[in-house]
Amino acid sequence: MMATAATCAFFPAANQPPESGAKSSGNLGGSLPGSIDTRGLNVKKPSFGSLQAKANAQAPPKVNGTKVGVMDGFKNDDEVISSHHPRTFINQLPDWSMLLAAITTIFLAAEKQWMMLDWKPKRPDMLADPFGLGKIVQDGFVFRQNFSIRSYEIGADRTASIETMMNHLQETALNHVKSAGLMHGGFGSTPEMSKRNLIWVVTKMQVVVDRYPTWGDVVQVDTWVAASGKNGMRRDWLLRDSNTGDILMRASSQWVMMNKETRRLSKIPDEARAEIEGYFVDSPPVIDDDSRKLPKLDETTADYTRTGLTPRWSDLDVNQHVNNVKYIGWILESAPMQILEGCELAAMTLEYRRECRKDSVLQSLTSVLDKEVGDFTDFGNVECQHVLRLENGGEVVKGRTEWRPKLVNGIGTLGGFPADFA
Repeated sequence: MMATAATCAFFPAANQPPESGAKSSGNLGGSLPGSIDTRGLNVKKPSFGSLQAKANAQAPPKVNGTKVGVMDGFKNDDEVISSHHPRTFINQLPDWSMLLAAITTIFLAAEKQWMMLDWKPKRPDMLADPFGLGKIVQDGFVFRQNFSIRSYEIGADRTASIETMMNHLQETALNHVKSAGLMHGGFGSTPEMSKRNLIWVVTKMQVVVDRYPTWGDVVQVDTWVAASGKNGMRRDWLLRDSNTGDILMRASSQWVMMNKETRRLSKIPDEARAEIEGYFVDSPPVIDDDSRKLPKLDETTADYTRTGLTPRWSDLDVNQHVNNVKYIGWILESAPMQILEGCELAAMTLEYRRECRKDSVLQSLTSVLDKEVGDFTDFGNVECQHVLRLENGGEVVKGRTEWRPKLVNGIGTLGGFPADFA
């Protein structure tokens, strides 16, 4: 349509009186009022009176004594004299209306086909919360958000890594606080917490994984909070397959407040408690508390040791200490390769003891329970104990992991990739 309007601006069709002897211009679809263009907009009709010229202003040239023929539509001297309405310069140009009409028809047909394209996703599970923005459900107590598993979030097993799923937990926790209108600086700090330089820190995390999602799956994460003692808060999560509703993972965590400046734990101020207690849910945790004491590991009791672990700048969060999800990767650095290749993580309990800063150098220690070291030929469920500590001996995280054999039909499959991808 823009091409038609632009061309008409340069080549307007002149309206000839009915008594004129000139040929009809052949406009397609009938004539339109001179003051209205093809889009129905009022426009000024341009005047070309100053451009009128006689066709015989110059005699036809001769080449080698032969008179050169003139273009059809130009008149000789006798025709000009006998004509009461001499044709203007504009009328001498070729009639482009048919060509422009054809071009316009093609563009209109293409535009119609473009608008009729079906842009709806073919998979039903992609319809729910396609942008992953999240929403408050269940009378304002539960926050729900969907995540699509990306290709860069899967590991060597062609399933989502435990770090990916833990990042989803952290993301929904922060979005829950933000959606409730309580985000006010810091890492999930409320307005009253910010006034007192208080932040949340996790002290314990328990995770049970029933099944790991694969590339392209969409997971639905529900999270809520509850009271934990006098000065703590508990946060629970449920991860489901958004297509089937099957539970993939359960997680429960305990949090306390810490002064951002002194790095000391703090009681929950009454003003801050008033902000958050209205969101507490009176329900038991999704995982029974594992109260078993974790033994102390050192170089003499550990089966496997990994030293020289240092944080990168990208490992730090907005509070300038290492993100707690990063600890999981460091803990698994010292797990034996036989377990990593033959088993998958089924459950995990972590106890956070102290912070890790950007200049810290750490050691990862692992011991395997109820198994002779190096004997993993007959896999059953395997339990390991872990310690992540500073080089000076201060414990950062203590943990326990449980592993189960990988499914036989899961080994060697490509998890949705083309067969020649690997």
